[in-house]
Amino acid sequence: MLATLARVAIVRRSGLPRGPCSRRGLCTGRPQADTHNVMKPLEGVKILDLTRVLAGPFATMNLGDLGAEVIKVERPGAGDDTRTWGPPFVGTESTYFLSVNRNKKSIAVNIKDPNGVKIIKELAAICDVFVENYVPGKLSALGLGYADIDRIAPHIVYCSITGYGQTGPLSQRAGYDAVASAVSGLMHITGPEDGDPVRPGVAMTDLATGLYACGAIMAGLIQRYKTGKGLFIDCNLLSSQVACLTQVAANYLIARKEAKRWGTAHGSIVPYQAFKTKDGYLVVGAGNNLQFATVCKILNLPELIDDCKYKTNHLRVHNRKELIRILSARFEEAMTSEWLHRFEGSGVPYGPINNMKNVFAEPQVLHNGLIMEMKHPTVGKISVPVTSMDTPLHTK
Repeated sequence: MLATLARVAIVRRSGLPRGPCSRRGLCTGRPQADTHNVMKPLEGVKILDLTRVLAGPFATMNLGDLGAEVIKVERPGAGDDTRTWGPPFVGTESTYFLSVNRNKKSIAVNIKDPNGVKIIKELAAICDVFVENYVPGKLSALGLGYADIDRIAPHIVYCSITGYGQTGPLSQRAGYDAVASAVSGLMHITGPEDGDPVRPGVAMTDLATGLYACGAIMAGLIQRYKTGKGLFIDCNLLSSQVACLTQVAANYLIARKEAKRWGTAHGSIVPYQAFKTKDGYLVVGAGNNLQFATVCKILNLPELIDDCKYKTNHLRVHNRKELIRILSARFEEAMTSEWLHRFEGSGVPYGPINNMKNVFAEPQVLHNGLIMEMKHPTVGKISVPVTSMDTPLHTK
């Protein structure tokens, strides 16, 4: 095995060591767990990662955060497509690539070469999980499909991430987030009410698929623990995003109500949207009558509370335009900071629309430990966003 690995060209280390500020590489007031003697949930689990771009790498990065050892396989000479996606770059590294590839060891293998196929099979034999995101049938043609890997590693949890699924009329199409979000209907319901469809600001279809894959893989590991046998997992962008349509899909499937774009507003709750202030925007949501009454008191519009047009959410939805016009005029009378002060402690959900600078200066973001500082082997110290959890993250 060591001889085999010696033949593999090392692209570069994409995983990153712990930062200097704490064991999570983070300087905040949040208590940090002592991770020296804490076993990570997936410690000892080995993952062979043949994925590129976002959905797959995001899934395997999250598994790596939980302690799994991730071996990322890339194309010789080029690597993951996202290594070239930019600007911005830090040194020669794409910040896009850095955002979803921590906690990984990177190797370059030509899987079109028989020797490369042999290397992948040898690695699969000692791994617990095999993750790939090739067009259905492509890896099978190379001898690396599920049936091929299952023969040499019947314990393997094999996860295939595709655009549209393993079979069907669209199965041979390449899957990119924007296209899948269009086909799935997400783009149809995203954007200004009277404007064009809009792509969400981040690749939510890719990210949702990555999270589904991450959960399915962990469930697969539990099933293998019970049965001793591996299994095949089919995750795809289309299915993930259609599932995430939730109440919008249910509105159509149950009530045959076609969806539309609402901008920042909500089709079934009023008020629940962004309001322009003197210097920015504030999002306010009143999900029940008590919250609506509280909003009216804060805005010094008590006459709206008992107005027969707004006494229930159903009536507020029906009379949306008139109500929003009244509320909007009042919100524009003061600065965002003033409204934040007035809503504090009210019990009403509210918050400003932050740019990135304000997001990462937000006290709750800092308290939750959502910024991790790490030292990259070639570009030095970098910061990346992480999730907040009681289980200490595994970073290297």
